Amino acid sequence: MTRYPKSGRGRRWTVAELKAISDHWRGDTLADGDGLSGTVRVGNDSAITVHWRYAFKRDGKVAWHYCGTWPVSTLETVRAGRDAAREALKRRIDPNEKREADRVEARERIKAVIAEDEQRKANDISVESLIREWLNSGVLRKDGNAELVRVFEKDVFPKIGTKAVRVLTEQDLREVLGAVVGRGANRLAVTLSRDIRQAFRWAEKRQPWRRLLLEGNPAELLQIETIVDPAYDLSNVRTRVLTEREIVELRNTLARMATDYAGAPDKRAAPRPVQMTTQHALWISLSTACRMGELLMAQWKHVDLEAGTWFIPKENVKGARGKKQDHRVYLSPFALRHFQALHHLTGTTAWCFPSSDGKTHVDVKTVSKQVGDRQYRFKKRAMLRGRRNDDSLVLDRGAGGEWTPHDLRRTAATMMQALGVAPEVIDRCQNHVLAGSRVRRHYMTHEYDEEKRAAWGRLGAALETILAPTKAASGRRRAARPKVGTPDGVVLA
Repeated sequence: MTRYPKSGRGRRWTVAELKAISDHWRGDTLADGDGLSGTVRVGNDSAITVHWRYAFKRDGKVAWHYCGTWPVSTLETVRAGRDAAREALKRRIDPNEKREADRVEARERIKAVIAEDEQRKANDISVESLIREWLNSGVLRKDGNAELVRVFEKDVFPKIGTKAVRVLTEQDLREVLGAVVGRGANRLAVTLSRDIRQAFRWAEKRQPWRRLLLEGNPAELLQIETIVDPAYDLSNVRTRVLTEREIVELRNTLARMATDYAGAPDKRAAPRPVQMTTQHALWISLSTACRMGELLMAQWKHVDLEAGTWFIPKENVKGARGKKQDHRVYLSPFALRHFQALHHLTGTTAWCFPSSDGKTHVDVKTVSKQVGDRQYRFKKRAMLRGRRNDDSLVLDRGAGGEWTPHDLRRTAATMMQALGVAPEVIDRCQNHVLAGSRVRRHYMTHEYDEEKRAAWGRLGAALETILAPTKAASGRRRAARPKVGTPDGVVLA
């Protein structure tokens, strides 16, 4: 049924009249004039809609051009659609074909906008995105990249993380490294520059970063020697070796700190001495020439106190992948006494140096931090809250400069050399992968067990002599040997 406005034929429908339509008009046609008509539809929710179409002739037959649905489209919009179709017909253009062409054109415009946006995003890939991808699939350090992530999140991402790779400059990287140097961390700046260079070299070989670096890799332009402090030794080859006098002073200082704390009237206010586990670690490192990190990761299942041996699995050994080897240390009586005393302290756990919860070992930097915090005069940093910031472990009034736990390894090797131990034996005591061809290493497999046992024994005996009770404590007067005892009566250095 065709219906007309109340005002009569030739009139147009008003919004008020459309709103008055009842569901009884379902399927009826509303005539609006000039070829425009609408079909009344009733939805499941009884909502009334009118679908408007414009009638025109095509190839001698009636065709329909959809103009919109009321009330989604206003009557003005519907009639404008009808008028546009009439104008198209005047230009001999099929309005339906034009609509499809417009739709295709609109889709192409949308595609172009999307493509442009994707291209923009590809061109604006950030430095953080590049480095994150490198951390995930381009590098694998022993700690699962935990230290790399920490350093980049602290020193790199906050400064240049959001910067687009394509506009990154050498100066941007210099500012990052300069900030690290500014707080006195020259060594960290050197290692960070290497890590940045490694990340960008990895990216240069892979898309999408490769095309972003076609005009140059800014990391390759870095000259770290122009960024670090002029006085910093870039070779970072430390030569610090503790003298006999300093070894005695270290022993006396550790004992005095313990004595002073034990006698302090208010222990809450008194400086705490160096932890006993740390003291044992220092003496074991000095008497075995081991790396401190390898020692702090040691487990009691690898220490045989009866046989006097300590096994270091290659998983704990520092070195490049494929160039690490297991290591067995034959403990001198000196080293064994410290392991025995340590066992009394931590033997109920699986770890020689357990973490606070006992589930793993302490952080491998623990001893280095404790020693470094007690030589504050050599630090180019502000005092750290919750850490010691004094000079209680400065030796020989600082004449030889700062000493580190790793210097004890060098001191041990130097003492062995002075004792007449052959260099190749010293290398094996330090678990160095010896230079030479693989064929040579494959066929020359002598383990030097007896030679190493003798070398460690001579080193331990030398330390016993240096630290004998009659040894001068300061070079000016003799001091009684401090007796740091364990429950079974073992007297230690």
